[in-house]
Amino acid sequence: MLFAPFARLKISALALTLAAAPAFAESPTPAPQDAAAAGTTSITLDTVEVISEKLDIARLQIQPSLGASTYYFGPEALATIPKGENAPLNQVLLQMPGVAQDSFGQVHVRGDHANVQFRINGVQLPEGLSVFGQALESRFARSISLLTGALPAQYGFQTAGVLDIQTKTGLTNPGFALSMYGGSFNWLQPSFEYGGREGPVDWFLTGDYLGNDRDIENPAAAFNAIHDSTQQFHGFAYMSGIINPDTRVSVIGGAFNGRFQIPNNPGQSPSLGLNVLGVTSFNSNLLNEVQHEATQFGVLSLQEHIGDINLQISAFVRNSVLSFSPDVIGDLLFNGVTPFARRSDLAEGVQADASWRINDSHTLRGGFLGQVETTAFDTTSFVLPVDATGAQMSNVPLSIVDNGARTGGLYGVYLQDEWRILPALTLNYGLRFDGVNEFTNANQVSPRVNAVWKATETTTVHAGYSRYFTPPPFELVSPTTIALFNNTTAAPSVQQDDAVKADRSHYFDLGVSQVVIPGLTIGLDGYYKLSKNLIDEGQFGAPIILTAFNYAKGRVGGVEFTLSYDQGPWSIYGNAAYSHAAGTDIVSAQFNFAPDRLAYIAQNYIHLDHDQTWTASAGAAYTLNQGTKYPTRVSVDLFVQSGLRASTPTVPNGASLPEYAAVNASIVQKLDLGIGQGTELRLDVLNIGDAVYEIRNGTGVGVGAPQFGIRRTILAGLTQRF
Repeated sequence: MLFAPFARLKISALALTLAAAPAFAESPTPAPQDAAAAGTTSITLDTVEVISEKLDIARLQIQPSLGASTYYFGPEALATIPKGENAPLNQVLLQMPGVAQDSFGQVHVRGDHANVQFRINGVQLPEGLSVFGQALESRFARSISLLTGALPAQYGFQTAGVLDIQTKTGLTNPGFALSMYGGSFNWLQPSFEYGGREGPVDWFLTGDYLGNDRDIENPAAAFNAIHDSTQQFHGFAYMSGIINPDTRVSVIGGAFNGRFQIPNNPGQSPSLGLNVLGVTSFNSNLLNEVQHEATQFGVLSLQEHIGDINLQISAFVRNSVLSFSPDVIGDLLFNGVTPFARRSDLAEGVQADASWRINDSHTLRGGFLGQVETTAFDTTSFVLPVDATGAQMSNVPLSIVDNGARTGGLYGVYLQDEWRILPALTLNYGLRFDGVNEFTNANQVSPRVNAVWKATETTTVHAGYSRYFTPPPFELVSPTTIALFNNTTAAPSVQQDDAVKADRSHYFDLGVSQVVIPGLTIGLDGYYKLSKNLIDEGQFGAPIILTAFNYAKGRVGGVEFTLSYDQGPWSIYGNAAYSHAAGTDIVSAQFNFAPDRLAYIAQNYIHLDHDQTWTASAGAAYTLNQGTKYPTRVSVDLFVQSGLRASTPTVPNGASLPEYAAVNASIVQKLDLGIGQGTELRLDVLNIGDAVYEIRNGTGVGVGAPQFGIRRTILAGLTQRF
């Protein structure tokens, strides 16, 4: 099982090897008579796999990880984790160091709120609107890597972590497979995958349906949630064609569509004292709020190898839509407003990256990304009129329409040099220039430098500094016309609404990894970040649509420890991380906050709501009958969280929720039943001890409701390959 630091060394070593050697060996040349018969250069089936593998290596040459901390999950690890290919990406990330769990499936890397960049085969995807559903899945991933720390100049915009997915293809995963998976909470998840090739063209398709009664975190501690059903569809397609031994064209497409019931918090009664058409009370168990989310994305890439130069240029597009349908009477009684809200976001652009191996000492890399994005918001809110004292004037709701759209853009360009100063010392230095012209208009030149020193055959030290520029998420920044809600039950007590600004930060990282004995590796990494206009996000109101805002200043720091052992049938790993994240003075989107909170935060540093002091994860796997055609894989893992922040009566985010831990286990068995190419059975048990733990209690800054983690869940699956 290739987990955390063990695999990090493998990837770092690969990056150094590629920097020192040509990415391509001599490509096979077809027999002259074959070429003459075809009239063009022919590519036989036997050479397709060789050429494809070389092009994959060349693509890694374009995308460096030198100096960053890289945590890698290969095919075997992805198949072994609880739920296997059915696991969403956030559950994979929870097994990596410094990743804190949050509600709505969110995770936070190294004390940042989200700010994670997603890449598919090296192409950066625009951010989307989905909160609950994940358009990107581990199902179509052949490997997943998380890069953190002081990133090289190639990586811009979202910089807390870079999640890079290398997809399955028709060459790596040929054949047809059907799976059925399900169990607790009426869980049902059928899926399929199909990979193949015809001459120089290969393809991979996969899709699944997911339905259950426990997709969003329960706001109560009960085993079963009230009103928490979901129906989701995911689809993914990959196709590539080898034009010649040095050129490949690939197309990627994906889609997600989901319907989510918003779970109810039982036993609550309206406390605002409102009257809506003669109704003054409401049973919170009967609230009927529903959210729909949909995303589609596509990537067209051309990859070219020319001597010592590797190039990939890609066009990408991502469209996402989110809509919220409230409970008409209930939301008005509980919140003073009933919003029918819809947002959409369309982003499209071009990305180009290239590397040039000048000589044994220098590899030059450069590229650019340009993106045009249009976001639209359409909200119709029902409110009640009030007088100057706040007293209700009528029980007949009024409707307020607040619509709009805006088009903006992002652009970035970089150049960097990987300089092998000595055989054991490599320096990676470069510059980025990034700009944003959306609701805010800003740009920045960002220097980056990383050094990697292989002190001994078993000891590697890295240190780095990165200047970061993070634009606010365009799709989460939509201006609200505050004056429209004056003299209504939805009027904010604060009338200020400054535009959300770009986050500018200095990031420092220092780490060491040590191979103790063959198969056993430990690592220690420390980081510190200083931010101006630190970006955070919160949920304000009934729709589960996050809103971005800034702290004038922020500081984030921490330490991570990693350990892994991979030898024979055993794979063992453990991670522990300490983090502290704080901010002061909210300087944008102020109308979302109460006056007393704004006044306190303006004068004091507070913990960020997603700040968590300690996180840890660990796991072990053992393979019975290793090396045989039908092995048995048994694994167990756990994650430990010290608790996110909650507010006290006097201090926002002044308390920490109780710590908790959850243990999961899996058994995967391959069989030969004489059907097709083989059968696989799996059994997963999540939260074996049925721990009751609270992720949120609803009191933190920008936190809308309490959420509890999933209770004991038993799931089983059958996969048949043909």
